[in-house]
Amino acid sequence: MNAISRRSLLKAGGALVISFPFLPELLAQTRTPQPGPPDAKQIDSWIAIHADNTATLFIGFAELGQGCSTALLQVAAEELDLSMAQVNTVRPDTHLTPNQGGTYSSQAIRRGSPQVQRAAAEARQALLALAAERLQLPVTSLRVENGIVSGRGDDNVSTSYGELIGDQQFKLAFTGTAPVKDTASYQLVTKPIPRNDIPLKAKGTYRYMQHQRLPGMLHGRIVRPRGQGAYKDGVQIVKVDAASIGKIPARIVRQGNFLGVVAEREWDAVRAAQQLKVEWGQPANLPGNAKLFQRMEASPPDERIVRNDGDVAKISTAAANVEFTGYAPYQAHVPFAPNCALADVKDDSALVLCSSQDIYGTRTSIAALLGLKPEQVRVQYHDGAGTFGHSCWNDVAMAAALMSKLAGAPVRVQFMRWDEHGWDTYGPAHLGKVQASADASGKLLTYLYHGWQHHWSLIETSEQQGKGTPAAEWPANPAMQINPLVLGGQYRIPNVKLVNHHVPGVDYLRGAWLRSPLDLAFTFVSEQAIDDLAHSLMRDPYEFRKLNIADARWEGVLDAAAKAANWRPRVAASTLSLEPVVTGRGIGLGTHLASWGGAVADIEVNRKTGGVRILHLYGSIDAGRVVNPSNVENQIVGQLNQPHVARRSHVRRKSRDQPRLGRLSDPAFQRSAAGDAGDRAAHR
Repeated sequence: MNAISRRSLLKAGGALVISFPFLPELLAQTRTPQPGPPDAKQIDSWIAIHADNTATLFIGFAELGQGCSTALLQVAAEELDLSMAQVNTVRPDTHLTPNQGGTYSSQAIRRGSPQVQRAAAEARQALLALAAERLQLPVTSLRVENGIVSGRGDDNVSTSYGELIGDQQFKLAFTGTAPVKDTASYQLVTKPIPRNDIPLKAKGTYRYMQHQRLPGMLHGRIVRPRGQGAYKDGVQIVKVDAASIGKIPARIVRQGNFLGVVAEREWDAVRAAQQLKVEWGQPANLPGNAKLFQRMEASPPDERIVRNDGDVAKISTAAANVEFTGYAPYQAHVPFAPNCALADVKDDSALVLCSSQDIYGTRTSIAALLGLKPEQVRVQYHDGAGTFGHSCWNDVAMAAALMSKLAGAPVRVQFMRWDEHGWDTYGPAHLGKVQASADASGKLLTYLYHGWQHHWSLIETSEQQGKGTPAAEWPANPAMQINPLVLGGQYRIPNVKLVNHHVPGVDYLRGAWLRSPLDLAFTFVSEQAIDDLAHSLMRDPYEFRKLNIADARWEGVLDAAAKAANWRPRVAASTLSLEPVVTGRGIGLGTHLASWGGAVADIEVNRKTGGVRILHLYGSIDAGRVVNPSNVENQIVGQLNQPHVARRSHVRRKSRDQPRLGRLSDPAFQRSAAGDAGDRAAHR
């Protein structure tokens, strides 16, 4: 390694701060905030060592309940040989933390963990070089425990990280070449360490976004129709009757077709928004639920072949073939509390507190809305009601910024429930049609899938109203199109064709990503066809899948879920009952982009009413290298519960009654190592 002398290390002064590869520089926690992102080419970045022998980790990912703020600390503490009590982190802030992109698709651990690991390893290497010089011992003879560096077998000769570099600063090129620890020596990584954000949340003392205040602020509410029309139409204000709120101490703020009210008291803002009389121009261009899928399928041709292997025409030689059509309507994010943001906009700067899951992206959008440069806008993340996906957190931030500019004061904007639901960026609807076949031996032969859906909405409603920016969709990316990983990708199939049909999103509801975007719909449609094929061949659905499984990773989660459920092979519907209430079970496989999952469900059906009740759910997941098993288990519970509470709307075959909300009580977990395939946990 390249030795670093204490003299050269301290010449720059300040605190030890480590930069991640391809990420911006971050100085110490006590540095004066300055517009980011900092320089990515220096090792001065995200880890600050303090004089009290503690460390602060600066990360760009938001804590959404997935546990990343704890897991990434585990990774850093592991490499630095610190205890969890010695490490902490700060909230994402465009004036403090680096730009790692948005918090979605498991990127906090998938992308963030290796970055943190390499940075912490490089920091430890530099610290050991300093300790070796101070203690006059070879680096190879040193040991570290809780940030105390000593000679092996001689604890009387020691120093600490805090003594070596605490609250001081140095600059050193980040090489990424420092050796990381052998996994066999892990003391913290792979351990179920409790999440650090839970105690205050459980006590009810955690300060969420909705609790934030700024001196001299006003309370604001947006004024919109109680529901959106076609995305391209936006909203047109025909007439505003200011006299309708003349007796309420509130004032109207307006720019273009953006309309809101502000008041010193929140209740006055709420009343004014409700009572303000507005005549709206809003064309009735949506197709309605009854004609939604018919209109989607009739959209102008805009096709892309996602996968084309072999010849699906060989279905003509199959021993069994099935067709299945699934209809997945729009899915709302509906967080427990409507989104909230607080902004203080001045002529040459803006401070925005919000629950954005991509603070640098939000900064860019707000700067454009206000006519400022991005570096003039500071965005700070504060937890709101949990949302895995793009709910109204960006829209409310832009609304707060615009209203603060118009009011000339800090403004706190909280959406009302009808704002949040009526103007959500919904998970897009999907129409899926699948044809699949198998030969007489039970081997899958062909698989043809046609999927229709639109892309996500690029322009937020506040910008569309306030600047007149035309509606536009995001450019195509894998999460907005049919997913080959779950459309036959779980199985070995020689002849596969997947056709993506892009529907023009500006003609429909506003759309955005929602947890595992569209994959619940894709997976249900596809796995239903696999079940139907198994039944046509009089085969057990688990054994049929195992016969055709694509690889060891998929087989691992299939077997884990089946084992947890104590699966007993049988042909589905082979012992039909005439009783008024009957039971059944199903099995399936799915993923989004990273972790592989399996599930088994035991259900009860009332044959008279059509009511479906879930009795028991079992799930397994292969998440690769697991940092914190408890976080993975929490994800399994969430993934099982999500389709449980919304199962009626995922795919429609026949009408069903409203699902009951249920509880997953007393979950039990079985953990198993999976070698090279990753780590698996099974939930029952």
